[in-house]
Amino acid sequence: MSLVFEHSTLGQRVLFGSGKAASNLAAEVARTGAQRVMVIAAEFEAPIAAAVTRDIEVALNYDDVAPHVPIEKAEKARVAAAEHGIDLLVCIGGGSTTGLAKAVAMTSGLPIVAVPTTYAGSEATNVWGLTEAARKTTGVDDKVLPATVIYDAALTISLPIDLSVASGLNALAHCVDSMWAPRADPINQALAAEGIRALSAGLPTIKDNPDNLAGREQALYGAYLSAVAFASAGSGMHHKICHVLGGAYNLPHAQTHATVLPYVLAFNAPAAPEAAQRIAAAFGSEDSSGGLTLLRQRLDAPTALKNIGFAQENITEAVDLILPYIPESNPRPVDQESLTKLLQAAYSGATPEF
Repeated sequence: MSLVFEHSTLGQRVLFGSGKAASNLAAEVARTGAQRVMVIAAEFEAPIAAAVTRDIEVALNYDDVAPHVPIEKAEKARVAAAEHGIDLLVCIGGGSTTGLAKAVAMTSGLPIVAVPTTYAGSEATNVWGLTEAARKTTGVDDKVLPATVIYDAALTISLPIDLSVASGLNALAHCVDSMWAPRADPINQALAAEGIRALSAGLPTIKDNPDNLAGREQALYGAYLSAVAFASAGSGMHHKICHVLGGAYNLPHAQTHATVLPYVLAFNAPAAPEAAQRIAAAFGSEDSSGGLTLLRQRLDAPTALKNIGFAQENITEAVDLILPYIPESNPRPVDQESLTKLLQAAYSGATPEF
């Protein structure tokens, strides 16, 4: 059968090297000719930000960061950037920090240099997200794609094991969703498969030895691949569910993705056998869900939405909020009954069976 597909690859500079973040950032600032740099980093990451920016001149250090990028936080950061005449944004941290930088870039057009400290992957996508009145809105805009990403596995060592696991599984969810998202194609499926392989190799190493840079490099490499695949393939059923849950009920981003993933995989895999086979092969398993289950057990991953702040009485409302966003291209039709069953299982942590 002949191959027919349309694929877009986003243009982005990637600098990867453990212990090289500060020197790579200084080189990027010099290369761009930036004179007024705004560094965005959460307060708790201030020591990391100080180390990474030691060789550049900073016009504004900004730490008013919050999960899911509340619109008020975005507008405040936009004003600060304008008042200080900023010409380059440098974000150092996880998805919330990158998300705030994107919110500023979306209205200002300012370039971003992203320095991730987690495996969120937002740094490699042109997807933005904002939360207003407990509703999270996402969109796509090339203006928010960071011009450069600086990866340094040494910066992730301070990330606790449980957050490393959740963040890594969030990246793995990007890979799985990319197998059947609206713009899935053979190129992003290949990237996603390699991302699954790298993450499933790196995360157990981190679990066993948090200081092991080789494991963290594999996880960071896998996270990048997952994000590139996701940016090309688009947002599938898994991400639509998690974005609604996170925005409406203020659930922690990475843990929500880590918890919901096995349920979406179990739901979609029977209707997408070729994708499921690729996922299984990437895990080194005969079965996609079985491979994910073994990895999650190995990592002691989050298992139930009830443990991260989701209330059972919100399931009916959540189903109503999520259903309109499920892509028509999802491998298996989704209705109120099936989505309710999925959320009830994810809420309780029951074995995913569909």
